[in-house]
Amino acid sequence: MISHHNEIRIGDRLIGPDHPPYIIGELSANHNGSLDGALAIIDAIADAGADAVKLQTYTADTMTLDCDYEDFQLREGPWAGHTLYELYQWAHTPWEWHEALFQRGRERGLHVFSSPFDRTAVDFLEPFGPPAYKIASFEIVDIPLIEYVAGKGRPMIISTGMATRVEITEAVAAARRSGCHDLCLLHCTSGYPTPAEEADLRTLPHLAEFYGAVPGLSDHTLDYAVPIAAVAMGACVIEKHVTLRRADGGPDAAFSLEPEELADLVHDTHIAWQSLGTLRDIPRNSEATQRPLRRSLYIVEDLKAGEELGPRNLRAIRPGYGLPPKYYDVLQGKRVTRDVAKGTPVSWDFIG
Repeated sequence: MISHHNEIRIGDRLIGPDHPPYIIGELSANHNGSLDGALAIIDAIADAGADAVKLQTYTADTMTLDCDYEDFQLREGPWAGHTLYELYQWAHTPWEWHEALFQRGRERGLHVFSSPFDRTAVDFLEPFGPPAYKIASFEIVDIPLIEYVAGKGRPMIISTGMATRVEITEAVAAARRSGCHDLCLLHCTSGYPTPAEEADLRTLPHLAEFYGAVPGLSDHTLDYAVPIAAVAMGACVIEKHVTLRRADGGPDAAFSLEPEELADLVHDTHIAWQSLGTLRDIPRNSEATQRPLRRSLYIVEDLKAGEELGPRNLRAIRPGYGLPPKYYDVLQGKRVTRDVAKGTPVSWDFIG
């Protein structure tokens, strides 16, 4: 068992259980080949109150071969009918856009970083000084890439979609031994979209406890109920794809949030985090006005000095200004030391 690192730092933000959730808007391929579209999505992510925008840095040639052999054909899922090369040609973010995207994101107060998919992408991104690197779920088995990224000494976020426990353990070990100190593991189900019943959010505490990493969620469900639940389960980071309008189409549009939905996600996940509070052992301030309305012991018939208390004249009723009901049995048969009027809260002052 690795000790739990309670928090990490990305740029100027501390991320962990004691801090509001860190919300990442994933640009992915939703720009649909338009730089203006990409910039508009970054603006929307900033307007929604998110903390970061994440890019993907690859070309079709760094991802695969321009080949139509059966191995390279996509036959199922949202991209069926294309070759891998065609998909990545369609979906990639041109490298010549990165300077403008980093600049716009930073102007809008966002952290801007990317998922590099090979070493050339890492070398390309380094001059931008990204505050973190993201390893995509599909690359969690690329141990040499993880080691190379970790060697840059920046915080790392690793998604765990499709990964077995052994594969996650190997990836974490590679990152740690290669110089990564600030590590976040994003629980992820790489279904596009992901059915909510396959989100398996009970995994989140395990990521924190077993791997000593800050836990988060990379989510591909169709709304934002699952991210809210994830925060309640301990997720400190939420990553969600963002598009201007799903109707615009694109490789990832169907499982992306529109700007208004992202704003709701930011708001609601922060409320969920606030609701976690602390381990309570005393009443909260908001309860103070209600405490007097609890039950307590009252005299319910006029009594003369010397009379005995019993079921006929002693009851547990509201409000709560008398002795607690736990003393009901103790007081049976006790005598009052003075006259007591009906409606008097019971106190030890007049009990003999």
